[in-house]
Amino acid sequence: MTKSHLNQAAYAVSKDGTRIAYDTIGQGPAVILAGGAFSYRKFPGLQKLARLLASDFTVVNYDRRGRGDSGDQKTYAIQREIEDLEAVIGANGGVAHVWGLSSGAALALEAAASGVGIAKLALYEPPYLAGGTGPVSPAEQRSQLERLISEGRRDEAVKYFLRLMGAPGFAVTMMRLMPFWPRLRAVAHTLPYDAAIMGDYSLPAARLASIGSPVLAVGGAKSPVALREAVRQVGLAVPHGESRLLPGQNHNVSMDALAPVLKSFFLA
Repeated sequence: MTKSHLNQAAYAVSKDGTRIAYDTIGQGPAVILAGGAFSYRKFPGLQKLARLLASDFTVVNYDRRGRGDSGDQKTYAIQREIEDLEAVIGANGGVAHVWGLSSGAALALEAAASGVGIAKLALYEPPYLAGGTGPVSPAEQRSQLERLISEGRRDEAVKYFLRLMGAPGFAVTMMRLMPFWPRLRAVAHTLPYDAAIMGDYSLPAARLASIGSPVLAVGGAKSPVALREAVRQVGLAVPHGESRLLPGQNHNVSMDALAPVLKSFFLA
């Protein structure tokens, strides 16, 4: 087997019995990829990052619950997602490095604060509203997403979430014509999960201060001020934390720019 060979999908069983699907690629210390909103293991960006890291690591790319080939339950709780990540780590040696994207970064921080076996944790732009407020209250946001999903209006839920995240109306209209739109629509029912993980979007400084693992928070130099400030504050709040901004990058980060930073951090 070559280092770039993608293994057949496997499953970890979470504490509540939910099966969590994951792929592995490469050889070396385990690195778990925790995607953000809309992301799942067949998402092109996650697959590319897995390939870029595979020369140095066994990269584990998993479907968060409710996405792709992973199972789900009728009632959602953040603790269940923490247990999902713990189960994936447990199925891959018991201790692993973790990288989280956006809401996946916030999830990974919660897992680290809960004592999950994370050796080192790298993050890309956890979307805390550091020093600011959003256009819609968190409770209203989650309520609106849940209503749209319950009414079967998945396209509207995707549009609503993208607009909340700052995408211009014309850009959202164009996205609906793109071949990737069905992938976004397919996981629209998990958007309330991401909203639940973010809570009121405030930075959980006390929780972060309890994390013992080294943490690297990364952001884009061209990202909105609130995201850049969140990256900085996460790096300060974690006892063994650091932060850095990648020149020319925004929230839609280039995996070619990100991969060398992750390799350097995880191998140090």
